[in-house]
Amino acid sequence: MRDEEGVTVFVPVFNEEGLLETNTLRLRALLASLELPYEIILGSNGSVDGTVPMGERLSRRYGEIRFFHLTRKGVGSAFKKGVTMARYGRIVTMDMDLSVHMKFIPEACRLLESYDVVIGSKITGSQNRPRIRRLASTAFIRLAGVLLRIHFHDYSIAAKGYRKALIEEYLPLLNDKTFYVVEILYRARHDGMRLKEIPVQCSDMRESRFNLAHEGIHKFGHLFGLWLRNGIERTPRPSGDP
Repeated sequence: MRDEEGVTVFVPVFNEEGLLETNTLRLRALLASLELPYEIILGSNGSVDGTVPMGERLSRRYGEIRFFHLTRKGVGSAFKKGVTMARYGRIVTMDMDLSVHMKFIPEACRLLESYDVVIGSKITGSQNRPRIRRLASTAFIRLAGVLLRIHFHDYSIAAKGYRKALIEEYLPLLNDKTFYVVEILYRARHDGMRLKEIPVQCSDMRESRFNLAHEGIHKFGHLFGLWLRNGIERTPRPSGDP
């Protein structure tokens, strides 16, 4: 069976020893039910708890689970390494807490037969998250639409599906932290790739893995930086979906 017919699920992890084994095995059970080749890549970045030995044990025990550890925290760096490791032509990202319903995975696999990127959107679906995080996300989404002329509703890490061949072209250009998702969607949209946004269900009331103040400065700062470099110079070409 060709590599393009399988799926790589990439999960970035940071100090997730409390969830790592249980939720990885939940992912494994779901993927086994899809009857297609699969792998799960767990990408630790900066973990200092029991995540690393636990991830290594899982990868030794199950052939479909692969694990790596980066000493510095940086989810974008982990994503880029995960892409280079991926065996399959479809890559789906999820969070370790599985706050987005796992039914996104088979739907993304199906849509990646026809699209280059699949965007899971909490706003067009449903979300149970702290109010401050919802407000910050809404402000960022609206500003991205104004500055970059891209009109999607979710730029978070989880619940995104990508054709590996597309992402490989963008790897040298991607941010090492959380802004890499915006860069992918911006470049793919303006390069005329086929993008599809679908609603997802999200329930995420646990404490964020990121410092929200630092995260806001990082993402809004890089948004203005991307706009200054490219946003006013490029006109989008038509793509498969708005």
